[in-house]
Amino acid sequence: MEAMSQLGLPILSLLVFLPVAGAVVVALLPRERTNLVRGIAFACTLLVFVASLSLWVYFRPGAPGFQFEEQAVWVPGFGIGYHLGLDGISLLLVLLTTLLTVLAVLSSWKAIQEQIKTYMVLILLLETGTLGVFVSLDLFLFYAFWEGSLIPMALLIGRWGGSRRVYASIKYFLFTLAGSAFMLVAGIVLYVWGGNTSDLPQLLETLPGAGLPFALQVWLFIAFALAFAVKVPLFPLHTWLPAAHVEAPTAGSVILAGVLLKMGAYGFLRFCIPLFPIVVPLAAPWLSVLALIGIIYGSLVALAQEDIKSLVAYSSVAHMGFIMLGIFALTPQSVSGAVLQMINHGLSTGALFLLVGVIYERLHTRQMSNFGGMWAKVPILGSFLIITALSSVGLPGLNGFVGEFTILLGTFQVNVVGATIGTFGIVLAAWYMLTAVRRTLFGPLSQSNGSLTDMTAREISIMAPVVILFFVIGLFPNLFFEKINPPVEALTARVATAVQTMAGIGESGD
Repeated sequence: MEAMSQLGLPILSLLVFLPVAGAVVVALLPRERTNLVRGIAFACTLLVFVASLSLWVYFRPGAPGFQFEEQAVWVPGFGIGYHLGLDGISLLLVLLTTLLTVLAVLSSWKAIQEQIKTYMVLILLLETGTLGVFVSLDLFLFYAFWEGSLIPMALLIGRWGGSRRVYASIKYFLFTLAGSAFMLVAGIVLYVWGGNTSDLPQLLETLPGAGLPFALQVWLFIAFALAFAVKVPLFPLHTWLPAAHVEAPTAGSVILAGVLLKMGAYGFLRFCIPLFPIVVPLAAPWLSVLALIGIIYGSLVALAQEDIKSLVAYSSVAHMGFIMLGIFALTPQSVSGAVLQMINHGLSTGALFLLVGVIYERLHTRQMSNFGGMWAKVPILGSFLIITALSSVGLPGLNGFVGEFTILLGTFQVNVVGATIGTFGIVLAAWYMLTAVRRTLFGPLSQSNGSLTDMTAREISIMAPVVILFFVIGLFPNLFFEKINPPVEALTARVATAVQTMAGIGESGD
């Protein structure tokens, strides 16, 4: 609250709803004024990003609870409120969202030539939905934003995607909607047991004494976990992801990989684990096994891909599996590493999709068999691709290394076998990613690449801030860990306390 008063305005509400205001302005513009439509959309997303930087400036690392809180009555008489706030986990995800949305709009400047106004409106509405998810502290408000982010992405894939865009859009929509239905039912049950309130901080205080039967807690955990596992996506609920990534326009793939997948992992951290801490130790081994399967499966399938965009899509399955492994190792180090790796994956995989889009705009193909020898023609693009690939595979000095190393370090403390398998997954990641770089940039020059041109100033301006962040996170990780560690330590301590309490009850019962 102090930070909010220093700012003198409800910053979180402004961040969430400024894109809606921008969408309204864009919708009112003449359809033929395409450059004005693009300019207004870009200006709006840039304004939101600049405003979000104030959160970083005024955020107080280590302060208890949530910061920048805003509360108001939303549905009088039903205990449903408008409650926003963030901690060190959601802070970084908000900044990631606002940055990638700016880059998504810029990447669409030349790539999207049809129904530009509708496209930009959907991008702006999607930003509102995703930001709302990361700052909501009320179950039903969270659910509203969660569903609100589903429709714009489905429409972006279905209208501006590839040849199988309708199939990919419907599959994405149905998978996510089905998972959300379980979350809604679980939310209603929690609302009733929690004393007719859906406020998350209140539920965290009242549920331990609300007398929820253990069996019911297990089922509620499963219901929430299904919704979040679909979004991650956790093996075997991942089948919608490759199609959605491959068929989506470049900006859609960037936001999908960089932001929407993180909503699933964030849901586990914000709801599943803190609300049902006594269930977590029972579920953690099973979820860790599924995460490990996803790491190996995603890596092996990525190795077999000829379509470079499909390769990056399957790499997301593997990388998100790595993040889930860190979360459910349940050590402060592994969970902090997982949170940072969520940011790292959003940056590196988002950058890979941006670069694939640049290549596709020039060659109109994503088949690596049609690439080769591009380094001689496009050294700037090649340099960005090499740095991004090295970031993705975890080269020391870059962002990916910090997250992966911290996850493994924390996981080794409790699960040596799982950490060893995860380490093997890193080897596989280096294999498929460096193979893709070699096939794309080196070897004999393909005849189809003879007239290839290097990146434009606009494209360089898109990639430059991301690459800078690769080095900033890799060289100065404590800038980020000092914000991540306090809420993560509180989360893992909550689980440990619940387990000790249950153990004490069991001993006294004996």
